[in-house]
Amino acid sequence: MSFEVVEEKTNPVVGRKEAKMVVHHQGAGTPDRLTVRKLASEHFKAPFDRVFVKSISTRTGGSSALCAVEIYDDPGLAQKVVPAYLKNRNLPKDQRVSRQKKSEEAKPAAPAEKKAEPKPQAKAEPKPQAKAEPPKEGKPGVERGPKPGEKEARPSGKPEAKPKA
Repeated sequence: MSFEVVEEKTNPVVGRKEAKMVVHHQGAGTPDRLTVRKLASEHFKAPFDRVFVKSISTRTGGSSALCAVEIYDDPGLAQKVVPAYLKNRNLPKDQRVSRQKKSEEAKPAAPAEKKAEPKPQAKAEPKPQAKAEPPKEGKPGVERGPKPGEKEARPSGKPEAKPKA
């Protein structure tokens, strides 16, 4: 697997190098983030924990991937600037934190709180029935169609024949 650096620029405001690399992966699938991260770490001679792969994109059927990589000068600054989802993506699969695991951890705590507070049951009271109102009369001589949601009554039998043009 070979690669070439297409673009490299230094961003002194954020304290990082931003690079675009083309990774050639002839006969193999798109490289994973850890592989690209390792290649970038070796090429830029930076520690592995300061290199973050922002994106990897391969054209359909292509054998090269365009990768956006960020190399930080300070690991503390990298922890502040890089979003949590990007840090999570750059971890090995067995160390990643998934949304499902987070929600499963939060769910067991919620039912325990509900059990602590028993709620008194409210008695069902009979509701007074509403008086039937006579249908409202509109303008005389104007017929109204069926209300929305009501089906129009059709005679059973054959469906209506469509006129031929």
